[in-house]
Amino acid sequence: MTDLPARRLLLVHAHPDDESINNGATMARYAAEGALVTLVTCTLGEEGEVIPPGLAHLAPDREDRLGDHRVGELAAAMKELGVTDHRFLGGPGRFRDSGMMGVEQNRREGAFWNTAVDDAAPYLVEVIRETRPQVLVTYDPDGGYGHPDHIQAHRVAMRAAELAADGDYRPDLGPGHAIAKIYWNRVPRPEAEAGFARLRAEGAAAFPGIADIDDVPGVVDPSLITARIDGEPVWAARKTAAMRAHATQIAVDGPFFALSNDLGQPILTSEYYQLAVGTPGAPEGAHEDDLFAGVSA
Repeated sequence: MTDLPARRLLLVHAHPDDESINNGATMARYAAEGALVTLVTCTLGEEGEVIPPGLAHLAPDREDRLGDHRVGELAAAMKELGVTDHRFLGGPGRFRDSGMMGVEQNRREGAFWNTAVDDAAPYLVEVIRETRPQVLVTYDPDGGYGHPDHIQAHRVAMRAAELAADGDYRPDLGPGHAIAKIYWNRVPRPEAEAGFARLRAEGAAAFPGIADIDDVPGVVDPSLITARIDGEPVWAARKTAAMRAHATQIAVDGPFFALSNDLGQPILTSEYYQLAVGTPGAPEGAHEDDLFAGVSA
């Protein structure tokens, strides 16, 4: 890319819909402010369960066309967020959804989980050197909740950031670039508890059941949180619209949603992060309100 914007944000996610659930408000805010927001999705989400009965034929145990359908859902979600640079790692279909941990799909040839990190990382190195982000957002080492593709996305993102900064590594992929700050997606437990309290009070009838708070990815003690992006009404609305675009995977009812298990969860419109690499842009004990805080162009 030439004439890059002054601020550049890269997000690395495992499947279509992960980005909207975790970072939709953040992405909408920075896109609206003129930052380059680049999303790299590692798989097409081919192994997902399908919510709408009318689309059940797309499932992997039937026509196995869910991945192609989710490409369209992701494009629609990015339109809602105002994000124009969204890519699949290595191109659409390079790596296949691995399914949940311990299933046969983990071991399939071409499954993301079954790919050596150093075989996948160069595709992301090329993106990093092209877009030259100052900030990278991805999952924690457990992938938020132990899904193999989320864990692998974390590993590939961290390894690619390391390799991209080494100018001697693969100069054919572009000149070296060091990312100033790397964040992991987090949810402070008190925020999640408050969201579930709202669900029980206002939306318990929307879904057959309510999810367990410990099934929400990335819930941690608030002491680990270093940054908070406020879900102002406009960003919250765009996040909700983006989640709704992932209709095979997410059922949205007002400020609540459910995945294929039909268990309600609150839509968390403020988004939280833990700085894993880089220098904090806020005084000790204070939360950053800008992921670019302290970063020079």
